[in-house]
Amino acid sequence: MPTATMTSKGQITMPKVVRDELGLIAGSKVMFVKMPDGRYSLIPRTGRISDVFGAVPVESSLSLEEMDAIVRDGAVESDQRTRNI
Repeated sequence: MPTATMTSKGQITMPKVVRDELGLIAGSKVMFVKMPDGRYSLIPRTGRISDVFGAVPVESSLSLEEMDAIVRDGAVESDQRTRNI
């Protein structure tokens, strides 16, 4: 199992095998996503948004009708704020 050691400045050199498997190159960005059990998942930001789908647990799901209502209400509120400026 690949391991790394953190420096006094909080920096870690990611093992080459991990960089290769994640497709990371110099300048790549990664996200640290806290999981419900307190552990963290490292997610490369080099791919598509669909690559991280499911990384953050959703406690409840909304129907399409509920999502439409939320978007509609937000649009109405935004329009009202714009008219009051």
